[in-house]
Amino acid sequence: MSEAFDLIYSYTRAQAIDNGVLVDATAMAKEAGIRYPVAITDRLYHELIIPPLELAKEGQSIEGRLWDTLMVLRYAAAGASGNLVYFHVSFQTSRTASGEPVHKTVRLKALCHGGDQGEPVITIMFPEED
Repeated sequence: MSEAFDLIYSYTRAQAIDNGVLVDATAMAKEAGIRYPVAITDRLYHELIIPPLELAKEGQSIEGRLWDTLMVLRYAAAGASGNLVYFHVSFQTSRTASGEPVHKTVRLKALCHGGDQGEPVITIMFPEED
């Protein structure tokens, strides 16, 4: 026997994008060959997709870092089964005193799940996020 319950509140994906909790990356994801709408968490966006100011001055861009993330996801997802994919992306974080780039390889996860209308959507995040 199933029990009915009253829904007190729901928070939609669209609201999360409007509020900045998620950052919509769908347009670029389509260019990268990903057919479902894609969003990334605000934390991932601010910690890794936005380049540090000194690297932005050297040409690192939000678009380039997001493109790299989406392309790595695309190739990781091509060989995966199921709705959860873990993948690694390398981000330049700074330069050494001698000018050599310093990179940080980060493990990320992408979850394909039902959107606001039950349609497939993808959310990219850090492994500990949900």
